[in-house]
Amino acid sequence: MKVNEIRNKKILILGLGKEGRDTFKFLRKIFPKKIIGIADKLKIKDLRLKIKDKKIQLHLGKNYLKALKTYNVIIKSPGIPPKIIAPFVTKKQKVTSQTEIFFENCPGTIVGITGTKGKSTTASLIYKILRNGGMRVHLVGNIGKPVLNLLFSATPKDVYIYELSSHQLMNLKKSPQIAVFLNIYPEHGDYYKNFKEYVQAKANITRYQTKKDYLIFNPQDKIVREIVRKSKAKKIPIKGGYYSLDKAAVKTVGKIFGIPIKKIDKAIKSFEPLPHRLEFVGKFKGIKFYNDSLATIPEATIEAIEAFGKSLETIILGGFERGQNFKKLAEKILKSNIKTMILLPTTGERIWRAILKVRREVRIYRSRSLTSTNRRKRPVASHIEPFFVNNMREAVELAYQNTEKGKICLMSPASASFNLFKNYKERGNLFKRLVKKFACYEKTS
Repeated sequence: MKVNEIRNKKILILGLGKEGRDTFKFLRKIFPKKIIGIADKLKIKDLRLKIKDKKIQLHLGKNYLKALKTYNVIIKSPGIPPKIIAPFVTKKQKVTSQTEIFFENCPGTIVGITGTKGKSTTASLIYKILRNGGMRVHLVGNIGKPVLNLLFSATPKDVYIYELSSHQLMNLKKSPQIAVFLNIYPEHGDYYKNFKEYVQAKANITRYQTKKDYLIFNPQDKIVREIVRKSKAKKIPIKGGYYSLDKAAVKTVGKIFGIPIKKIDKAIKSFEPLPHRLEFVGKFKGIKFYNDSLATIPEATIEAIEAFGKSLETIILGGFERGQNFKKLAEKILKSNIKTMILLPTTGERIWRAILKVRREVRIYRSRSLTSTNRRKRPVASHIEPFFVNNMREAVELAYQNTEKGKICLMSPASASFNLFKNYKERGNLFKRLVKKFACYEKTS
């Protein structure tokens, strides 16, 4: 919505995280004398707020949602599920977001990137390429800085590389001029009513595009293809695997902006992978350790297993339960050279059960189709040994004990992190610290 539309409205900022704080600073600059409401489930001591502004109305703690009914406009943080606030709002109220306000008021060009996986790398690469091309470019959204205060200096020449999560896309009524749509896999089952609602949120990246806009998409993804079919934008298909699709996307965006191919290739070659995505931790005691904490879905872990091939011997899996299907991951592990599986709660046990189920199905099939002699010669993945652990410390210690020199240990959980960690970054950073810590213990022992 336009900024002028909220001038005479009673405004509430719902959620005082990174975006919420930026939204407050933005509104205070525009409306210095306006009373602004702030609601958050955390108490003031947990938010670490220093309140000097007397024109703030605070609604904090467990009953924070009860305040919603007294406001005309609610600017919601993306982390708060719409289904949670639904009982507390009416059709007369306007629920909006920082992303929607930015899209409606931005005079520059927005390049929006979405996908269940790969959007952070893609956004970072596009930003680097356009910056090297001499453009006024900003990395914003899910990966970069919050956006609203950038509006004060925004011009038609500015380009905003906007990593868009499904949460940020939800309920948008405007799409970016250039959209990059990488993939869709089942995720965030705890946030949405169902998978269909998640897909509908993602579709907003192109739903309101016009014939003048561009849509760069992955035609190998069936759901993406179906969404793209309804788009009015100029459609540009790209090809590549999970870890090469981003390079195809960034080359296409670079060409749209007229960046020479030599500059594009140079930027790609010099680009350092983002932390927590197939990140090389180091070689210790002859073992190569990789941190892939950003692999929060089975499909990401499957691609990681493919990327390392026969050198991958140990894998650390498991995390927060979101009801995902691990059958394809189980099949991939059974076909791999993995010998040691270290399984974290809670999904670790379910991943192992998926392995056992696939193993049984294969044995039944083979028992019907092979002779008894062939059956004895072809055991089904009996080489895999599972270890069930309670924390990352136990996992890393077992990795050192059960991985041969010259082989790879990969931490690629195939699950979210919220049962044991604040987020995937905390999980990945702890893994890296423990890998280095145990390496030091080994050297001094």
